[in-house]
Amino acid sequence: MAWDVYDSADNLLLRKGFVIQNELQIEALVRRGLYVAADFSLRSNHTPMVEAPSALRLINDANRRLARLLYNVHNETDLETKIADIVAMITRAVDVNENVALATILLNRSAGIYSVRHCIDSAIVCLLIIREMAIPKQEVANILAAAVTMNVGMLRHQEQLQSRASHLTEEDRTIIRNHPQIGMRLLKQAGVKNETWLRHVLMHHECEDGNGYPFGILGADIPVGTKIISIADRYCAKISPRAYRKALFPNAALRKVLLEEKQTIDQSLATPVMRALGIYPPGTFVKLINGETGIVTRKGQSTTTPIVHSLIGPRNAALAFPIQRDTSLPLYAVRDLVCESKAAINISMQQLWGEEASL
Repeated sequence: MAWDVYDSADNLLLRKGFVIQNELQIEALVRRGLYVAADFSLRSNHTPMVEAPSALRLINDANRRLARLLYNVHNETDLETKIADIVAMITRAVDVNENVALATILLNRSAGIYSVRHCIDSAIVCLLIIREMAIPKQEVANILAAAVTMNVGMLRHQEQLQSRASHLTEEDRTIIRNHPQIGMRLLKQAGVKNETWLRHVLMHHECEDGNGYPFGILGADIPVGTKIISIADRYCAKISPRAYRKALFPNAALRKVLLEEKQTIDQSLATPVMRALGIYPPGTFVKLINGETGIVTRKGQSTTTPIVHSLIGPRNAALAFPIQRDTSLPLYAVRDLVCESKAAINISMQQLWGEEASL
C-alpha cells in the first residue's frame, strides 16, 4: 500500500507499507470501502517520493556497525566517536517510532549476533526509561554508550553460553564476574576517556543490597544511570530464549525484576520502568477475550491496556487483514499471553507498522 487506508467511518484499516498478500484481502477492503487521507490525494504526481525513515532499518544498521566495532575493539581507535554515532542511530530509531523500536526486541531476534543485539535491546529499554525521568542530555549519552558496550569484556563467551544447553562451569562464572573490569580496560585501550561511561560499564552488575559484583557496593554508591542499565540488561536477558530455557513472557520478566528481585534494585525506578515498558509491550503476542489472537502494536490508555492488531480470528482462521483492537474495551481485553511459536502468525513488522518498520 502506498498510503494509509481508512473506511467510511475514518477508521484506519491498513498502514502505509502493508503488503496485500491475496485477492481475498482486496475483496474485503473493497467491501468495507477504500479511502485515503485527503492530503495524499492533493499531492502532485510530479512530487518526488522521499524514502520514509524506518526505525527497524536504523536498529539493524546500528546492530551491524556495533558488531564490527566490538568484535574488533582491540584494533579500534577513537571508539568514543564511533559509539556516539551508533547511539545517535538508536535514539533516532526511538524518535521515529518507539513502538517499533521496542517491538524489535521480541520480533527481530534473527537479526545479527545475540551478544550484540542484547546490548542494542538494552539501550532501547534504557532510553525509554530515561524519557520517563529527568536526566541531563549528556548523562543520557553516557548511559546509552555504556549500555551498548557493557559486555565487550565477554562477547564471544556470551555467544557460546547463549547456545549451550549445559549449566555454567566455574570457568564460566569467573569470566562473567570479571567481564566488567575487562570491558573497562578494553574500552580504555580503544580510546574511551569518558569516566562516567567507564564507571557505568564497571558497575552495571552491582546491586542495591550489596550482593552484586565486582565490588559488592551498596545502592547509595551506585549511579542512577548504572541502575537503569542494570534493570534493562536483566529485563532483556529474561525475555530472550536460551538453549537451556525458554524466554519469559514480558509481564513475567517485569514481575521478576521489579518484585521477586526487588531487594537488588532501586525501588524509585519501578514506576518509570513500568511506564516505559507496560505489562504488554509492543511485539507481545496475546489472546483476547473474544478469542482473537494478535500482536501488541502500541501503548494504550494504561500499562495494562495496549492497542492490539488481531491477526487470527476466534476459530483460529487467519483474518484477511489486521484489525485494530483497543484492549481497554471489555470485549477486547487481554485474556492471556501466547508464545510466538504457538501463535502461528507469519507477518512482517512492516505489515503492522508500515514504512517505519520497513527493512
